[in-house]
Amino acid sequence: MRKYLLTFLLAFAGTWMLFAWEPEEKPQRITVASTGALPEPGKGGGAEKDVQRILDHWKAEFAKMLVDKPDLILVPEVCDSPGYANNTPPQNEYYKVRGQEPEKNRVRALFARTAAENKCYVAYSGMQWIDGKVYNTLELFDRKGKSVGVYLKNYITIYESDWGRSFGEEAPVWETDFGPVAPAICYDLNFMEMLNRVAAKKPKLILFASAYHGGLMQGVWAYFCRSYFVGAFGRGANDILNPLGSKIAHSTNYFPRVSARINLDYEVVHLDYNWAKLDAVKKKYGPKVTVFDPGHVGAVLLTSEMKDISAADIVREFQIERWDDYYKRSVERRNKCLFSGKVK
Repeated sequence: MRKYLLTFLLAFAGTWMLFAWEPEEKPQRITVASTGALPEPGKGGGAEKDVQRILDHWKAEFAKMLVDKPDLILVPEVCDSPGYANNTPPQNEYYKVRGQEPEKNRVRALFARTAAENKCYVAYSGMQWIDGKVYNTLELFDRKGKSVGVYLKNYITIYESDWGRSFGEEAPVWETDFGPVAPAICYDLNFMEMLNRVAAKKPKLILFASAYHGGLMQGVWAYFCRSYFVGAFGRGANDILNPLGSKIAHSTNYFPRVSARINLDYEVVHLDYNWAKLDAVKKKYGPKVTVFDPGHVGAVLLTSEMKDISAADIVREFQIERWDDYYKRSVERRNKCLFSGKVK
């Protein structure tokens, strides 16, 4: 009897756990943060002192950023540069003491540990030696401190090549618990080939670690990728843009760090053929749906503020045409008219 009772209880417990367990929901809203506060340049004293100075800097900087409980932290390009001229004995010695290969890199280890201890994504940008070559990299760690991926800067500058750095080839988009994320570094932002490769993969968020701001190209990337854009520019203004290229947050000369709460449940739609449909959406859902118009581009950002009805659900319900679909249809119409259907 006892044997049958135990079997029943185990079966009941297993059934209860099956129905009680629910997978974690993908976050709809996340807080993203970036900083332009780089360590002060080295003043001598030895490589070990430089490593400790940089580790102390990032521990202090993370402490300031973590008060906002970000889901993701981004830092500028080569965030742990020792501040010496390239390929000089002090710089080379610093990288040897810091650790060149990823598994030996002490600054990288701090970033991974920060991600794990605070259950947030942390991006690390630094010089890393991989398969015998040196790359300018951007690496993302997940909420457990595990590497999501390492991006190797595709478009290094000519002087970087002269210093012996290698060109990356891949334009990855990394999967996270809140959606696909695309990395880019500094000079990459100037090349349409790179932009087209990234845009084709439809990221929800672009991470841009840089030693220059990028100016209008930040908005170009955000708009053509239909993606939020987070920039980290060393010792300068850091911007966060929405998928229409409009700035929603930025750092200042007084405070080098910035954070923003963003809603990733959105769709970018063109206004043509959608005016009445968007009016109908607002009439039905009111403040539960946001329609952001940046002006002058003929497109708006439709965002759902509801947990049970997504922006994609709303697009289907009201048969709203997305930006991508409208421009694809326009190209197809042009080709049909010009080439009598011979070009598809």
